[in-house]
Amino acid sequence: MNEPSPYQRLGVTEGATFEEIQEAKKLLSQQYKDNTQMLESVETAYDAVIMDRLRRRQEGRIKVPDRIRFPEQLKEYKQSSIATVSKASPSWLKNLLDQPSTKDILIPGGIYVVLSTLTVLAPSGKGDSLIGLLMAIASFVAVYFIYRKEKRFGRALLLSLVGLFIGVGLGYALFAGLQSSNLGITLGSEQIAAIAAYIVLWLMTSFFR
Repeated sequence: MNEPSPYQRLGVTEGATFEEIQEAKKLLSQQYKDNTQMLESVETAYDAVIMDRLRRRQEGRIKVPDRIRFPEQLKEYKQSSIATVSKASPSWLKNLLDQPSTKDILIPGGIYVVLSTLTVLAPSGKGDSLIGLLMAIASFVAVYFIYRKEKRFGRALLLSLVGLFIGVGLGYALFAGLQSSNLGITLGSEQIAAIAAYIVLWLMTSFFR
């Protein structure tokens, strides 16, 4: 009995497209993921098919996609593009911005949501001291999470204070705009300023370092 060809081992025809060959290899690799011998056979068959396709391409019998013909050039192009983008970004910006994980975003976000809820529930006109305490806690949270990234307390404190002042300023500006619009808001200026500060501090803790 004749030994099956590489195409037969992959379960594709000689006229199969590259995508079909890739899909066949993927399915077989998943099917035999616990069988080392079969995995090696699939890899060998795949390599043989690719080499045959290249040979047939050189003979002008088929057209091979550029990503198969020139994989090295494609890799060099990607690396060059990444290097260009990296060089285009100012060094101070790269040192300041962070690429947070989902956990780094959600944990402080959850804390600030709780603080925002407590701020909204604070008694109108009598909750200024409570709001002040909540904002102090929010600032401490920001310092903690920013410090955890670079272990630089001065930097963490400075970014947190900047975020706090920006947030409070935006909050009071927003409150003034809402008042002039006669929207009948029920929250006080301190509450809106505090919530705006929480949002800015959350952005600081998530995307700055």
